[in-house]
Amino acid sequence: MLKFNNCSLSGIFISLTNKLLIMNVKNFFIGGIVGGIVDFLMGWLVWGILLKDTFPKPEGSGPENMMFIFLGCLFFGFLISYIFSQGEGISTCMSGIKMAVGIALFMSLSDNFFMNMYKETIDFKLMGIGIVASIFVASIVGAAVAVVNGKMK
Repeated sequence: MLKFNNCSLSGIFISLTNKLLIMNVKNFFIGGIVGGIVDFLMGWLVWGILLKDTFPKPEGSGPENMMFIFLGCLFFGFLISYIFSQGEGISTCMSGIKMAVGIALFMSLSDNFFMNMYKETIDFKLMGIGIVASIFVASIVGAAVAVVNGKMK
């Protein structure tokens, strides 16, 4: 057994592992569910009502599968909640907005580049609208998850 400053290496490993595994699971699950519901409702408002004519359905596509839309929103809420539960100090509305804006910026840029890889002409205005809409929705989700984390401390 390795010893360092009168402390065994296994003791250090166990304490570090426990600290990493204890991320406040209750905050993670409740924040993820709240974030998913907020994302679903904000997505319905932004893409379903406000930008419905801006982003038409692709040709040849069938009806939307609401279960997949809800699951996508739920898992985005869990992603935000997971990141927030790993970091310290993300428990206020403003800190949640700031962190979610950064996450949404990079996620929406990545998604837009992948979605446009086969297109010969790219509508950069439409791409910009989508990025701004994603950032707006994610900032509301981030604020909701952060407030839930703050209330449950």
